[in-house]
Amino acid sequence: MIQLQNVHKSFGNNHVLKGVNMDVGKGKSLVIIGGSGTGKSIILKCILGLEKPNQGQILLHGKDINRTNRENFFARFGMLFQGGALFDSLTVWQNVAFKMLRGKLKKTNAEARNIAIEKLRHVGLKPEVADKYPAELSGGMQKRVSLARAIAANPEIIFFDEPNTGLDPIMSGVINDLIREIVVEMKATAITITHDMSSVRAIADKVAMLHDGKIRWTGSIEEMEQSDDPYLTQFINGHSHGPIETIR
Repeated sequence: MIQLQNVHKSFGNNHVLKGVNMDVGKGKSLVIIGGSGTGKSIILKCILGLEKPNQGQILLHGKDINRTNRENFFARFGMLFQGGALFDSLTVWQNVAFKMLRGKLKKTNAEARNIAIEKLRHVGLKPEVADKYPAELSGGMQKRVSLARAIAANPEIIFFDEPNTGLDPIMSGVINDLIREIVVEMKATAITITHDMSSVRAIADKVAMLHDGKIRWTGSIEEMEQSDDPYLTQFINGHSHGPIETIR
């Protein structure tokens, strides 16, 4: 469904992506792992068109994303941001229904609110939460609201950027289960960025490791556990010694 072909991206002399090749199958969940600052978020930004590659192509259903109608293109995506990124001045239901209150997907307030409440139920939140403001919710509840917003418009493709940041281990497990359940139920194509190996094992159909600007390794969870690739082994086991340089 999504293909990256020899994608390069630089910021001045900082060459972040150095020829990324990656495929994401329709209805599959791909998790991208790699060290901090390796360019994982830049891959998402390039796919979304927020950053333009210096070289290479990004295809959606075989068509160059830079040649598609942007409004139609964005209507196909949902996004769970690393920090939640809820609007403090909007109620929970208005946050969830944000995309449906404007643009191509615009609905009446009543329709949007009903859909928002249904999506909140989907992530385990009761209807009375709808009229609260984000500041009135716990971190875990805010993350669920962000997840409800990501799926509100029934997107074909969902991006999850470090979905468990700031959550305790129990809530992280809850969010992992919700993500897996939603992706399977909606038959959505998903790309997740995470450092959390428990999340990787919970939600991935396929894992891709980004290192030194390129996809170093790809495979299933089973292949990852059995791999003898020294870079992958060092990363998933959190070893300080190995081919990946660490700052001391």
